[in-house]
Amino acid sequence: MKKMAILFALFALTTGCVKEGTKKTTFIYCSEGSPTAFNPQVTTDGTSNNASAHTIYNRLVEFEYGSTKIVPALAESWSISSDKLEYTFNLRKGVKFHTTKYFTPTRELNADDVIFSFDRMRLKSNPYNKVGGGTYEYFNGMDMGNLIKDIVKVNDHSVKIVLNKQEAPFLANMAMSFMSILSKEYSEKLIKEDNKDKIDNLPVGTGPFAFKSYLKDNIIKYTAFKDHFAGMPKVDRLAFAITPDASVRYQKLKTGECHLIIEPSPADLDAMRANKDITLLNGAGLNVGYLAMNMQKKPFDNIKVRQAINHALNKSAYIDAIYLGHAKAAKNPLPPTIWSYNDSVTDYDYNIAKAKSLLKEAGFPNGFETEIWTLPVTRPYNPNGKKMGEMMQADLAKVGIKVKLISYEWPTYLKKSSAGEHAMVQLGWTGDNGDPDNFLYTLLGCTAVKAGSNYARWCNKDFEELIVKAKRVTDLAERTSLYEKAQMIFKKQAPWVPIAHSVIFRAMRNNVSGYKIDPLGGDIFKTVELK
Repeated sequence: MKKMAILFALFALTTGCVKEGTKKTTFIYCSEGSPTAFNPQVTTDGTSNNASAHTIYNRLVEFEYGSTKIVPALAESWSISSDKLEYTFNLRKGVKFHTTKYFTPTRELNADDVIFSFDRMRLKSNPYNKVGGGTYEYFNGMDMGNLIKDIVKVNDHSVKIVLNKQEAPFLANMAMSFMSILSKEYSEKLIKEDNKDKIDNLPVGTGPFAFKSYLKDNIIKYTAFKDHFAGMPKVDRLAFAITPDASVRYQKLKTGECHLIIEPSPADLDAMRANKDITLLNGAGLNVGYLAMNMQKKPFDNIKVRQAINHALNKSAYIDAIYLGHAKAAKNPLPPTIWSYNDSVTDYDYNIAKAKSLLKEAGFPNGFETEIWTLPVTRPYNPNGKKMGEMMQADLAKVGIKVKLISYEWPTYLKKSSAGEHAMVQLGWTGDNGDPDNFLYTLLGCTAVKAGSNYARWCNKDFEELIVKAKRVTDLAERTSLYEKAQMIFKKQAPWVPIAHSVIFRAMRNNVSGYKIDPLGGDIFKTVELK
């Protein structure tokens, strides 16, 4: 009965309704997974970003749609002091918050909302700091708490952020999803009701779409925000039809149940190209898929074990069988499309004999038993975690390593791996701001171990020194040199097996216009239109 009710709801959405003589348009997006929350302060995955950061919220500055250029958003302008330690943001006037069935704002956006949003993450004294567990993986992983010295309210429409030290990628970091602006007035209402937990799952923002409802693991509904400062979206309603299976997403696209689907299966791409009702889009992905080894668990604290596993995995076979050639084998933690990528790094070759030799030197001549956690959802950097896990399992068996494959539902998978419960785990990353810091510091820095975004739990003094120095200098050539050296250390230490940099695909009905692939991996619907 539940399935029939969901299908009926989707049918009602696609057919639209008539109100006051105007037909309402609903755009249906077939997403691949369920969000972990509806607040990008407390999430890191692309699934949750699409469901909240790109729909419900805005930031002071944002990336121009389809590029990495920083443009005004909630701040109409900004200035930077000569010593690059003070950033003053001038807020746009007349910005309204969403009115929902659970909140009606009485005022427009002001500096108090900005300060509340950032102080929630950085100050333990903030009443919301511990709500939801108090884990701010991005904010802490990027060491923003130590970077920001103070946030000063200049006036109702001006905020100054004072830094303890220079940070070359700071403005780009401000455009990232985790720096979204929440409503302080809504937070105060929830405190009075003793319902603070609701702030992360019954959201209120300023974005192009207002949250309406969420049927867990099935459908998310939004309504267009007619008072959005950049103009009302071109569709009246937006729905995320949560569809984990790529083949099912394609079937829904063919029948018109969805207007756009994420991550089509590589096996379906040729059929999509041949379908006159479908447009297939593709673009270079700013991403990397990898297998992280937890260095806080034996035997992965042994460098020779990690190097042996790098030699034992046949990455080219994965590219052929899983990506069907729509990816490039990875050797670095950075994608080759980002500046400072070190192409002179030599990858570990697929070499069973070398892997066995290294295991013997490490004290494991007969191998050992371990686990690999396999991705439960389709991601741009790994379209089929289960199949990849099976191939990895077979490869490692050849060198005596017996692997048990484990998986969980997506929110649990992220939570448990962030806590370091895994031995080896399949994960990946799509860049958030086009800066190497977003990969190297966020995923591999020492502060990211505690924050939970460093899944290898790797903290290397020499690597850390290079990437921290690269944050503090503004000369591009010097930053490039530092990042290139850091990649050499990463390669030798081998905390990951980098697997692939994939091509991004999206498929949509031909009556969709106004959508384009975002180089930072988001699906953004503020300009989509149904012809």
